[in-house]
This record gives sequence, structure tokens and C-alpha cells, in this order.
Amino acid sequence: MKKRSRLERTREHLRPEEVRRFLEASRKPGLCRNPKRDYCLLLLMFRHGLRVSEACQIRVSDVDLVEKEIHIRRVKKGKGGTQPLHTGEPRAIKEWLSARSAMKPEGTDALFISERRRPLSRSTVWLLVKKCAQAAGLDELAIHPHMLRHACGYDLANRGADTRLIQGYLGHRNIQHTVRYTELAPHRFKNLF
Repeated sequence: MKKRSRLERTREHLRPEEVRRFLEASRKPGLCRNPKRDYCLLLLMFRHGLRVSEACQIRVSDVDLVEKEIHIRRVKKGKGGTQPLHTGEPRAIKEWLSARSAMKPEGTDALFISERRRPLSRSTVWLLVKKCAQAAGLDELAIHPHMLRHACGYDLANRGADTRLIQGYLGHRNIQHTVRYTELAPHRFKNLF
């Protein structure tokens, strides 16, 4: 498949239905060797608007399943912090941690590890996203990992979240990076009249 340039893409985010299909595809038997890891990774990337590097650097110690919280370290001088785990996330993390434990990883606190028991690489995540996009029938969108971050911002804006709230949630220092999501939200004009 020919890689599309940024200009050839119709949009830079996924809609909620597309995200649902994409996440379901990551659980398909036989698609990937580690569906529990892959589903958990992609779910957290979408729900917390994680960049690939941010997802790869999450540690087991960053997750508190008792308090249902996760600590996010942002890159690009973004503001990190602790966020609540949302519906389905604690279960996905528990299932992955159980599978991870069976792999007997030693010497790494990385939450997401490869079959070699090393922290997951950015290139592995890119390949996973491509594979799941194809399995979900979303090839035409030329999906890349950052689209999950954009999908998060788009979804929050569509649900009426305040721009400052979205800014804090995604760790943006400059609100101009956040405004793009409210500009994309078709529902922003819904209750004007």
C-alpha cells in the first residue's frame, strides 16, 4: 500500500465509530501475538491522548489500580500529570499485567514490553496501528498513531468539554494547539438556536 502524504489524507483524526472498530480489531484472534497488550496500549493512547513516545515510556509504577489513576509524562515540554482511569481501562490493564507477568520480565518497569521483554519501541507501535487499521477496514484513512491523540481531542470537544480542560488533559502548553479540536467539532453550533 502506498503511504499517503499529510496533504492526501482527508482528516487527521478518527471519529468515535472508527475508534471503536479500530480497538475491536486489535482484539481479533490471530491478528497479533499479544492482543491483551495491544488493546490496552491502543485504548490508553486514545483515552489519554498519548503520543507514541508517551505510551512507550509508561511504567508499571505509573499505574495505580486501587485509586484507578495513571501518571502521564508528556513529551515536547508538555504538562504531565495524573489522570483517572476511565471505564474499561482498569480491566484492560489488569488483563495485560497478568499476561505481562507470565512473560517474566526482568530489569524493566516498562508497562508495555515486547516479546523480548524490552520496552516496546515506537516502530512496533506504528506497525501495530497499521495492522489494526487494515483489520478494521480503515486502510483508506492512512491511520497513524498520532491520529488516536487527535481522536481524543476531537471526541472531548464534541462532547462539549471546555477548551482549557482539553488543553490540560492533553498537556498542551499553548492553547492554540488545543483550539484545533474545537474548530473541528461539528456539534459546537448545535444549541445556538
